[in-house]
Amino acid sequence: MKHSSSCENMIKYQLVARGITDERVLKAFFKVPRHKFIPIDIEHLAYNDSPLSIGEGQTISQPYIVALMMQTLELKKDDIVLEIGTGSGYQTALLAEIVGEVFTVERISSLIRNAETLLNKLDYKNIYYKFGDGTLGWQDGHPEQSEFDKIIVAAAAPDIPESLTGQLAMNGKLIIPTGNRTFQQLVVITRTEDGYVHTNEGGCMFVPLIGAEGWEK
Repeated sequence: MKHSSSCENMIKYQLVARGITDERVLKAFFKVPRHKFIPIDIEHLAYNDSPLSIGEGQTISQPYIVALMMQTLELKKDDIVLEIGTGSGYQTALLAEIVGEVFTVERISSLIRNAETLLNKLDYKNIYYKFGDGTLGWQDGHPEQSEFDKIIVAAAAPDIPESLTGQLAMNGKLIIPTGNRTFQQLVVITRTEDGYVHTNEGGCMFVPLIGAEGWEK
């Protein structure tokens, strides 16, 4: 009951009050138990309006920013989505509640292993996992998948990785934080017949995206 009440307050005061109106996104946030994706010693902070450490120098993002990114992507039930940065698996679960298939990539083995274990326990059947360099997208991943309707990047890159835009389907959307290591802009790239259209959703702060087309360690 305690967690249920905290989740309801999170949705009401952190999401709806700040402009999150997509019913599919709100329903996913209500259904996915955020506290299960948080280390036990800080579980009591699970529904706070802030990012939280999940170990390995990584974080689970602030609920609002996750909701904003998902709403901005205009997710549909038949979308095939690529997620860069599995982390705790929380955003992965939210995506899996809404879309057809989620392909998720994580460079830290312990994180993706723990996330896959938890997501399997929660009975998600539409998620595929890859351990590797997220800046390269689903390259050499299994099952094979060459393009995605939506791509969501949960770490900040100095520039937009070409490997990711190259895996974006026509009329697809990619959302990614870009900038320096301490402050970024949330950029949306839409692939059109005439090329890639960029829009800016405002300032944000994410952990760095490490990899061949991101930051060095």
